[in-house]
Amino acid sequence: MSESADSLREQRRRETTRALTDAARRLTTERGFAGFTVEELCAEVGVSRRTFFNYFESKENAVFGFAAIDSRQEALEADFVAQSGDLLDDFIELTTARFELFNPLDDAPAMFAVIEQEPRLLKAAFEQLAKNERRDMELVVRRSGEGADSELHAQVMVHTVGALVRLCMDQLLHHHSTDSFSDLVSRRLEIARAVFAPSQKAD
Repeated sequence: MSESADSLREQRRRETTRALTDAARRLTTERGFAGFTVEELCAEVGVSRRTFFNYFESKENAVFGFAAIDSRQEALEADFVAQSGDLLDDFIELTTARFELFNPLDDAPAMFAVIEQEPRLLKAAFEQLAKNERRDMELVVRRSGEGADSELHAQVMVHTVGALVRLCMDQLLHHHSTDSFSDLVSRRLEIARAVFAPSQKAD
């Protein structure tokens, strides 16, 4: 298959994924999460049930936009594993690139509306976030090797960066910061490094 044909197929896949998520959110706010089936969602978009499950693992994932891994995301993650620079800096770079790729800020109003309508969906959201964190831990281990405490090292790194990301999201969503996500993360990483650096005080 030519590169252009493959690119067109990826574009159509992303458009269908977006359409399914938009329809799932609209149906959730109109009828409640239990008020429609996967088949009804597929009919809204004009795709088959089989196509739906090629894109999403569940109806919950469709509502939250947690689609199967995007090829662009896979390429970013492959680049991260192949890099040889500072591990934390490269992981921050990956995190920033994924943020810019999907920009969750655009989806925030729709997500807030869904959660307000169906608070029980929070459990599914947290489960998916935990799954994403496990995926990132595996990436870090692949990059750094499976030495002593490698899994613990990856866990601490992923959860620490995740905490920084949440701080930045709060600034962007609730405090209307004009700084870019990248600048916000970099500043908080700089402070975190200072907090955890060995004390320079004389004995």
